[in-house]
Amino acid sequence: MQRHAVGNAGTFLVPTPRDFDFWRTAYSHGWCDLLPFSFDPEARGLTRVLELRDGSLVGCALRNTSRGVRVTCTGPSSLTPDQRKEIRLQIRTCLRLDEDFTPFHAAMRKVPAYRWMARHRAGRLLRAPTLFEDTVKMICTTNCAWHLTVVMVRAMVQKFGCHQHGMSGFPTPSVIAASSEQELRKECSTGYRAPALLDLAERVASGSLPLEEWRHSGLTTRELYEALCGIRGVGPYAAGNLLKLIGRYEYLGLDSWVRKRWAELHARGRAVKDRRIERHYEPFGAWRGLVFWLEMTQDWHDGAKGL
Repeated sequence: MQRHAVGNAGTFLVPTPRDFDFWRTAYSHGWCDLLPFSFDPEARGLTRVLELRDGSLVGCALRNTSRGVRVTCTGPSSLTPDQRKEIRLQIRTCLRLDEDFTPFHAAMRKVPAYRWMARHRAGRLLRAPTLFEDTVKMICTTNCAWHLTVVMVRAMVQKFGCHQHGMSGFPTPSVIAASSEQELRKECSTGYRAPALLDLAERVASGSLPLEEWRHSGLTTRELYEALCGIRGVGPYAAGNLLKLIGRYEYLGLDSWVRKRWAELHARGRAVKDRRIERHYEPFGAWRGLVFWLEMTQDWHDGAKGL
């Protein structure tokens, strides 16, 4: 591969819609803490290492401005117009800038307890440039503490990712597919998840699993949910949350943390059956999974709780 000088590759602005809030998107869930993302909660900044189609790695530091998101790039000392265009597209994908949340905010304005969601332009959930990366990370959240998820993802990026200029990109399906269960278990701490991760990578790399097409699929949400559940290692919790990253919000994606959080908010800390939680959000129809997640994480954001 051709070597390039390393340095500041330029700064440009990505315009954002009026219903966009940068920090509520960047800090919407744990992806900001998983490589190749990183975040600075004090400065409210988000960083992402992007791998471009030509194999180049570019570090992108994102900051909010009154005119949009300012992106400062590090990597090759100069970027071509095509590279800049690709970076913009990937940033727009990660921040969900092309999704219309006007109907969601209009619905929330009618519910006094949830009006803050519209007022604070909440709703966008950070995602990876690819559904493959989102799925790998979601599998790594199953049946473990968050710390282990961070460890697993970091190890996979360090071992299998592309490395340039002191930066590391997320591993491609073909690279993980060429690894082994033993490597994934012992060197990446993935444990029982190793066979599922290997199977996922092999199917995506071979083209037998058209994962990326699902972000723009004409399938019903139920059909997409069943297709996701057909992936080894993806159950109801993981499928429900992956659907949110596709832009479908009919499923809650329950796990132990949100069950406990819901009980604290609505049942005086007493454990309840999942069906009770599901009934609570049924009135919100196609938005119910999003309403649920935003309520569960409302106190993550300064000034949000109780507004």
